[in-house]
Amino acid sequence: MFERLDDLRKHLTEDVRTALAKDPAAKSALEVALLYPGLHAVWLYRIAHRLWTGDHRLAARALSEFARFLTGVEIHPAATIGRRLFVDHGQGVVIGETAEIGDDVLMYHGVTLGGASMRREKRHPTVRDCVTLGANATLLGDITVGRGATVGAGSVVTDDVPAGATATGVPAEITEHAGDEPPETGPAAETEAPHWLTDC
Repeated sequence: MFERLDDLRKHLTEDVRTALAKDPAAKSALEVALLYPGLHAVWLYRIAHRLWTGDHRLAARALSEFARFLTGVEIHPAATIGRRLFVDHGQGVVIGETAEIGDDVLMYHGVTLGGASMRREKRHPTVRDCVTLGANATLLGDITVGRGATVGAGSVVTDDVPAGATATGVPAEITEHAGDEPPETGPAAETEAPHWLTDC
């Protein structure tokens, strides 16, 4: 399904290195590859998305349902997800059909990117690059979370979040972003700083 085996290896390696860099509990690449359900959910989504865009939609939905059963993460195969998404823990995550997620997004358990419309239109959030979504955060509707923004744990967001801002509370209120330093945790960060961490 990937054009070349090299592409597949590149994506898998990036995802594993991202988990090592962003999760202080990660001990090895083997542990991450075998035991991280959030990573498995993203990998299965990538296959399901290829099926969906290749007009094999029933097979795509069947695979996404299997992934939900296996990992506790529900990602609609029509959603658009960039590179190096890391879903930490993963349980209870829901990503809707028209959701769009950029590169280098960190998402914790229980996050919902949900719809706020019954029409066949763009009805789920757009999350730009380098965003962090805290545990049990709920984002509803066709809203945009700007690059480098943070949504606090348990927050309910129904309006746009500017780039670099932090949204917290129910309903969420916007504050200025506290810092721009990349995370410095995990084995990968201790050896070689991946370019995407410095970019974010």
